[in-house]
Amino acid sequence: MITPAALRRALAHLRRADPTLARVMGAVGPLRRRPGRRNDHFSTLVESIVYQQISGSAAASIYARLCRQCGGRVRPESLLEAPDEALRAAGLSRQKLASLRDLAGRVRDGLPLARLGRMPDEDVIAALTTVRGIGRWTAEMFLIARLGRLDVLPVHDYGIRKAVQRAYRLRGLPAPERLRALAEPWRPYRTVACWYLWRSLEPALKP
Repeated sequence: MITPAALRRALAHLRRADPTLARVMGAVGPLRRRPGRRNDHFSTLVESIVYQQISGSAAASIYARLCRQCGGRVRPESLLEAPDEALRAAGLSRQKLASLRDLAGRVRDGLPLARLGRMPDEDVIAALTTVRGIGRWTAEMFLIARLGRLDVLPVHDYGIRKAVQRAYRLRGLPAPERLRALAEPWRPYRTVACWYLWRSLEPALKP
């Protein structure tokens, strides 16, 4: 979990470890906020599936309708009991509906969501990627935004790759292997480095 003390240690380490990242951090300035816990593990995963490959505003509308359809809060039982027609009417594609049904069924059958916070990162990823529609990137975002893990590096995230390309003046987007090597000095605070890299892409901060 990312506490204020852990964040201070992370900032000091990253500034010492990588002068280029230190410049990015200086340009970004203080983080406006740290990702916090919201909802519960199941609701967070439902949101992550709903938000895939569509705009944030459209996804937010679909998720709100889905919550209303499920009685105000999405739970495994309500997803499994609701008819397909009602869930499709909320705006879910057939693919996302199948993913949500699979998630709900796996949780009902023993997917250990309650234990994820006590499991190592790779074990969390292995558990979550058994669910249809949840790949490694989605599991990594869960580690960062829900579990508050400090040392996650989503090497396939376009934003991170684009920010690294710009900050380190690379000719192209870095391949996963190069990104892992470049980020090695950031350990054990690669998550915090990623926050700054994502922020560096905001329009007000672009050169």
